[in-house]
Amino acid sequence: MIEIQNIEKSFNDKQILYGISAVFEQGKTNMIIGASGTGKSVLLKCIVGLVPPEKGKVLYNSRDFYQSNREEQKKIRSEIGMLFQGSALFDSMTVEENVMFPLNIQGEKMSANEKKDRVYFCLNRVGLENAGQKMPSELSGGMKKRVGIARAIVLNSQYLFCDEPNSGLDPITAIRIDNLIQEITHEFNLTTVVVSHDMNSVMEIGQNIIFLHKGYKLWEGSNTNILHTDCQELRDFIFSNKLMMEFNKQ
Repeated sequence: MIEIQNIEKSFNDKQILYGISAVFEQGKTNMIIGASGTGKSVLLKCIVGLVPPEKGKVLYNSRDFYQSNREEQKKIRSEIGMLFQGSALFDSMTVEENVMFPLNIQGEKMSANEKKDRVYFCLNRVGLENAGQKMPSELSGGMKKRVGIARAIVLNSQYLFCDEPNSGLDPITAIRIDNLIQEITHEFNLTTVVVSHDMNSVMEIGQNIIFLHKGYKLWEGSNTNILHTDCQELRDFIFSNKLMMEFNKQ
C-alpha cells in the first residue's frame, strides 16, 4: 500500500499540486486521471521520489520516503518497477539485455544463470519468451510496452508505476496492455499506480481512481461508479472523450 498525505508542489512560484491525499491499495490497479497539464505526472514523480514535494508525506507500507535516510530510500526504490510512457528501451541492447539491465544494477547476489532464468520468466509472463534476441527496432509498439512491463517486474517489485501505458497504441493493443497490467497486479499482489487520461483504460481496469483538476483532487472512486458522479469537472472530462461517448451508446 502507498499513502500520500497533503502533497503540495510548485515550480518557479507556480503551484502545481494542492494538498493531494490518497491511498493506493495493494492488489488493485489504482489510477490517477485528468486532462493534460493537471498535475498527474508531477504527482507521480513526487510519489516515486524523482521530485520532492514542498509539503506532505509519501508512505510506502508506513515507511516515510522523504524522512528516510539514503539506505532506506534505496531499499524502497529497489521495490519499485516503472513502465515509462515511451517504454524507454535501450536501442543498442537486445530485449534480453534490456530486461536484465535492472538485475545487473541491483541483483548483485544473483548468478548469471539465475538472472537469465528470471529474465525469461518475465518475458514468458508477458508473452515474449521468443523475442529475447530481438532489438527494440524490430518490435511493434505493443511489444515494446510488454518488454517494459517485463523489465519493471524483473526485480520482484512490490510497486508498479505506469505512466500513460497506452500512449501511441491502437485501441485493441491498448486493451491488451491494460489487461496485462491488471493480470500482473493481481497475480503478484502489486500496488499498481497508472497515470492516464484514457477513459477506455479507466473503464477497463480502474479499480481505485483519483481525478485531478488544475492541481486539486476533486473525486475518487472506482470504474463502477464513475459514470454516476456529481462532480461537474469529472463529467466534462468523461464526456469530452468521444470513445467514452460511444461506450455509453452501447
